Amino acid sequence: MKTTIYDLLKKDHRKVEGLLERLVHSADADDETRTSLINQIRDDLIPHARAEEAVFYNSLSTIPEAKDLVRHGYVEHMEAETLLRTLQGMNSVNADWTTVAKKLRDGILHHIEEEEGEIFTAAQALLIEEEAVAIGEAFTELKDKIGDGTVVTSALELVANIMPDRFATPFRNFLHK
Repeated sequence: MKTTIYDLLKKDHRKVEGLLERLVHSADADDETRTSLINQIRDDLIPHARAEEAVFYNSLSTIPEAKDLVRHGYVEHMEAETLLRTLQGMNSVNADWTTVAKKLRDGILHHIEEEEGEIFTAAQALLIEEEAVAIGEAFTELKDKIGDGTVVTSALELVANIMPDRFATPFRNFLHK
């Protein structure tokens, strides 16, 4: 049996959950250790989220029954990335970062719960296994390219993903001029 998008996403989720727990419990760690953890979270989370949006979410967004669930997922990705970037800045100036770290952890755990519940359930009802495997393969390929810098995605593309369709297309056309 081949690996589906669901298996791949769950594997990434478990890894990020572990890193977030380590970060939240690193109050006594030195700045270098904490910075390293934040960078590991960023290096795992950003390529995962961008590839998930491009391949999995965008595939599901074409199906009316899944559109609202997916749009909510885009918003939660944007919130998580904002908190992560805030955390990076706070850590570099030795600010009280623990509250933001906990908020990031809690937000991502909430997102994972919704995704593995509602979004996966909807996707499994709408996609056949071969499609879930193909989406998984595309996800892995794109995530690797984003992670190694071969493909760069922007925060503006993330914004376009949550816009209503009739505005998103002209916005994307403007971005790619």
